[in-house]
Amino acid sequence: MQTEKNNSIFNKPYYEARAKVFKALGHPTRLLFADHLARGEKCVCELQVLVHADMSTVSKHLTVMREAGIVSMEKRGSNVYYALKMECLAGFLACLDQVLGTQA
Repeated sequence: MQTEKNNSIFNKPYYEARAKVFKALGHPTRLLFADHLARGEKCVCELQVLVHADMSTVSKHLTVMREAGIVSMEKRGSNVYYALKMECLAGFLACLDQVLGTQA
């Protein structure tokens, strides 16, 4: 019997990339950001107000999300705006709400 590593179907980098997305979403603050960014781009200052956290904490969360490919960033003057890059995430979160029987 072949082990998973020897199986030609197993693509470790592919599953590692998927796991990185789930890890990035594995924090309530980042899920909140994803919900709000699904409604349109937001300035970092708007996201900061949502969680009542300091700028460095908000930036760290957004960096994790950006590195996982979930959000994109654009600097405009002195402001930084984030948008949901992974548009399918909104549908996934809606599906999750149905399964859990809740909505934000």
